[in-house]
Parts: sequence; C-alpha cells; structure tokens
Amino acid sequence: MPFATTGTIAAIATAIVPQQGSVGIVRASGSEAIDIAKKLFHAPGKQVWESHRILYGYIRHPQTQELVDEVLLLIMTSPRSYTREDVVEFHCHGGIMAVQQVLQLCLEAGARLAQPGEFTLRAFLNGRLDLTQAEGIADLVGAKSPQAAQSALAGITGKLAQPIKKLRADCLDVLAEIEARIDFEDDLPPLDYEFITSELQKIEKEINHILATADKGELLRTGLKVAIVGRPNVGKSSLLNAWSRSDRAIVTDLPGTTRDVVESQLVVGGIPIQVLDTAGIRETEDTVEKIGVERSRKAAESADLVLLTIDASQGWTPLDEEIYSNVKGRPLILVVNKIDIVVETRLIASLQHYPNEINQIVKTAAAKNQGIDALEAAILEKIQTGKIQAADLDFAINQRQAAALTQAKSCLEQVLNTIEQDLPLDFWSIDLRGAIYALGEITGEEVTESVLDKIFSRFCIGK
Repeated sequence: MPFATTGTIAAIATAIVPQQGSVGIVRASGSEAIDIAKKLFHAPGKQVWESHRILYGYIRHPQTQELVDEVLLLIMTSPRSYTREDVVEFHCHGGIMAVQQVLQLCLEAGARLAQPGEFTLRAFLNGRLDLTQAEGIADLVGAKSPQAAQSALAGITGKLAQPIKKLRADCLDVLAEIEARIDFEDDLPPLDYEFITSELQKIEKEINHILATADKGELLRTGLKVAIVGRPNVGKSSLLNAWSRSDRAIVTDLPGTTRDVVESQLVVGGIPIQVLDTAGIRETEDTVEKIGVERSRKAAESADLVLLTIDASQGWTPLDEEIYSNVKGRPLILVVNKIDIVVETRLIASLQHYPNEINQIVKTAAAKNQGIDALEAAILEKIQTGKIQAADLDFAINQRQAAALTQAKSCLEQVLNTIEQDLPLDFWSIDLRGAIYALGEITGEEVTESVLDKIFSRFCIGK
C-alpha cells in the first residue's frame, strides 16, 4: 500500500512494556504538530514556547480538562527537526496507559496514526537523509552486536553514500563526454577511447570492492545459525551452557534428556550467533524423544554451520558415522568433547577413524569450561574460509544495495563490450545510463514508490 505522506502524523516512538521503562515518548510531525501541542499541553509559569526548548507541564483532555499525565514537551520547528517538518515530542511516564492516552488525544486533535517508517520516509523525501542513511537507521535499531551497530552508524554518517555518489558522478562525466560527441561531433576533438575505457574500468573495480562487503553485512544483520548435533550424552547441552555461560539446557548422565531444540543467542567476533542445542540423534521408541530427534535433524538441515559433537572417551562410533552422513556436505566442525576424562594417547587412537574430509577439529571439556575460545576461533576461521571477510569494515551493504550495484556492474561490462566491438556511441550511452540509474537507486536519487514502500514498511511505527 503506497505511503500517504500528507497531514500531521503521530505515533509512540519508544518501546512500551508494562512496568518496564521510566519514559515513553509520543512524537508528532507536520504543519499542525505545534497547534496540537498547544491544545493538549499546559505549561505552568511563564515558560517560552520556542524551538529546541524543553517545557515542563501537564497533558489535559481539551474538553474535560481532566489531567492525563505530567510530561516534558520538546519542540523542534522546521527545518531543524528529524523530518524537516514541525515536530513535537511528549515525554510521558513509561508503561502503557499514559502514552496511549496521549497518542489518542493527538489523533483526536487532528493528527493521524503514522505508518511504519513514515517519520524517516518524510526525512528522506524532505532531503534530510538519503536512502542509505535511512536504511542505516533501521539497521541501527535492529543491531544485534556492537559491530552491527558500528556498521549501521557508518551508513547513517554517509560512509556508503559518499563513494556511491562519486561513482555516479564519474559515470555522468563519462556520459557527458560521450553525448557531447554525439551532438557536436564536428566541433570537438575525437573521443579518447583509451581514457573512457580506463575510467569505466576504475569505476567497475570500485564497485567490486563495495560488493565484497555484502556477505559481511548480511552476517552482521542476520547472524549465523549454528546447530550442535550428535548422539545422546556426548555433552551437547554442557557445551551450550559453557558457551553461553548459563544453564539454558538440562544436563544429566541420562541419554535423551534434551527432548527439543534449545536456543541461545551469542556474539562471536562481532557476529550474532543463534546456537541450537538439539536432542541426541538415535533410534528410540519414546514418542516425545522421537519428535525431538526429528526436530534436531531439521535444525541441522537449516543451520549455517553444524557442530558435530562426539565423546572423546568413546571415539568415532558407527552412530557418529551415521549422523555425519546426514549432515555431510554442510559447513561442519568436529567437536571432540570430554577430553578431560581421557589421556592424550587414548584420545589420538580413538579419533583414527573419523572421515578425512573433516578438516576442522576442536577439543573441549565443556563440563570444565575448557576449549570454548578454540571453538569460537574455529567458527571465525570457518567464516573466513567461506570467503566472508571477518575483518572490520568501514561499511557493509545490504541485499537491496548489492542488487543495484550488481546491476550497475553488469551495465558497465556491457558498455566495455560495446566499446570493444566498436559500436556507435549511442549504444554506449544506453548502458551507461542504466549504470547511472542503478547507482542512483542506492542513494535514492533514482527510486520508485514501490521501492520506498518495501524499504520503509520494514521500519517500526514511530521511527
């Protein structure tokens, strides 16, 4: 559904949870925002109503004068506001009732409820933000790690927009040279084919450099799903508890204790990780355990990385081999647990039969919190060998931006191919315009309503 960006909008701008949070904010933006505030807010004394000043007072029902809440009012007049419109914020007491009542009074006074992301959409349409900055704001709100937050802040401060805008400007310069020769061929010197080719190759190289951040960006935003799998009683739950420094999973000596998939959220090397402790995989007649085993198999199938866990005191067994055959081909680390209860010579002998294609092995004693650092290092190594850069980046692009950059790269490749085939200049300009449009889609200089709808509908209401 297309955004309606007219009128004055209002929404609750903070998370509202019962008995959680001391302050709740109701935000209004638009030409009537200040008038609405004057209808509802009563400031004692001689406080001055002016921009970027905080006033203390009360919200009263405009008809009954019934007291609703004691609040602070922040006024921001256009264009010095988030949306570049007149904006007011009512800083109410936290909880549910106060902010909901204040929001309802704003709606009754002439505002309408904002759609998801509409405040930020207005900031974009009014020129305060470009599209990469707007997406950076959404990423910052949803950041799952400090590194994800830093990457989002890089987008907000323009570290992505700046190189993209320069690439687009360079393409426009090349296009101007080409079209000038089309329109005024007799009045200008011949086109320098070597210079044009060199410029386009430089642009393509920079696009490839930016595209290389896409995988890291996806990891920072969505994280990695890791499944701990293995036969019963090899220490999977102990491994989860040691890793997460909690008692999320029940640990006993009885096989089949874990009946379902237990989840824990961790951060490793700045990358959010969802760890799934699965039920021990074995044949069983227990109906509940059988369901847990099936869920374990599905969790392993959907995981980005499998930690196949075995018991060091028993070595590689036929059941381990059977489990491995089900996860074979997936990114995998072999975790040899319980090394604290076997001597090194026996441990070496017990591992002689594991498959040669398993090239990453980590030894742990989960019950004694040993080997966790080595496990995390192996996971980061697995990410690196998967051609995902684990080093810090100035910024990291998202899927939409990567698709637009890929389209721009394809258009540039076609231009270079056209030059090589010595086709007329008109053919050059067609594909070059395609690259310029694709780069403009990233920052919002070229964008359709459907793209805006898709981007901003993912925002929370009030942002």
